[in-house]
Amino acid sequence: MRCILPIQQQVVGELEPQSDSIEHLVPPFRLTESGNGTNGFMLVGDSGETESLSHHLKVRATLFDILSSSSSADHPLCDECTDSLLLLMDQQLRMTEGEWSDYNQYLKKLEIEQQYQGHEDVEMENLTKELQDVKAEEERMIRELEALRKEEIATKNAIAEQEREKERLQSEEDRYWKEYSKHRRDLMLAEDECRSLDNQLAYASSQLERLKKTNVFNATFHIWHSGHFGTINSFRLGRLPSAPVDWSEINAAWGQTTLLLVALARKMNLTFKRFRLVPFGNHSYIEALDQNKELPLYGSGGFKFLWDTKFDAAMVAFLDCLQQFKEQVEKGDSGFCLPYRMDRGKIEDSATGNSYSIKIQFNSEEQWTKALKFLLTNLKWGLAWVSSQFTKDELNIN
Repeated sequence: MRCILPIQQQVVGELEPQSDSIEHLVPPFRLTESGNGTNGFMLVGDSGETESLSHHLKVRATLFDILSSSSSADHPLCDECTDSLLLLMDQQLRMTEGEWSDYNQYLKKLEIEQQYQGHEDVEMENLTKELQDVKAEEERMIRELEALRKEEIATKNAIAEQEREKERLQSEEDRYWKEYSKHRRDLMLAEDECRSLDNQLAYASSQLERLKKTNVFNATFHIWHSGHFGTINSFRLGRLPSAPVDWSEINAAWGQTTLLLVALARKMNLTFKRFRLVPFGNHSYIEALDQNKELPLYGSGGFKFLWDTKFDAAMVAFLDCLQQFKEQVEKGDSGFCLPYRMDRGKIEDSATGNSYSIKIQFNSEEQWTKALKFLLTNLKWGLAWVSSQFTKDELNIN
């Protein structure tokens, strides 16, 4: 007889033990063959079994009851059912082991997660603390930012004030540079003027030194000779048949001679008696104070009438004035003496004893020219004496 039992797949965790007591004890009976092979089972009879067998059966019955209570199948089972049951239990065992493995992995995972959670808690605490520190730092930075904003506003105000001050200083600097340029220009002009004045002063000083070494009268009135002519400032005084000097030159020479005698008289504080010399270039003349008339010291040449004697009278008056100058010098210097003696319109050569008239009428040109030459020589001696008596810086022509 083949035993086929329904087998249900149950999870090992869902199996519940029925009882520890033997509730379905199968009474002993003889096992007889059923069927024709080993697939049957034998029934145990009542006759003549020993206690040992009974004991074994009892134990087996107890095991079967335990097995029956632990599963939905009743034991004993046939071999086919046992194989199917074993196969099913192997599958359940593998499933249970797989589940166990899953649960074990999940348990490890949970443990790891718990450990990680612990680390996360620590890290969370650290992050929380760091967050609090960051928030505190943020608050501090916000306060600093506000302070910096206030400082920025104050700095901007200060910058604006400094800009205004800069503009003011720039304006003052521009004004300063303009004034500086003006003063610099004035200084340069003043320096140029100063250098110019220094040069002028140096030139004036050199001229003064040169003038100090120069005889003013000799420089102004150069009396010399040219052949038979006496000259003053290169103008010849007199004329000869062989050298007819132009009357304009003779008149200019008389103008220079008159000016020289007037200058010497002023230097001596001499006032001429009866006459006043008037130097007037080539038209100089002499005023006769007692006659109240003018005597010209210039001529025009040509035919002379006998009664035209004003030119001769002027030359005689000039010789008289020169004689007064000589007498005035002799009052201060008894040793003074002119080389040629003068007396009433004549000049005497002491070396030869000859006298020469200063007049042109009833006189030869040679004698008249020689008399004028002697006159210039006497005048040169008077000029030399005056120059020796006064300091050079006092020698000037007023």
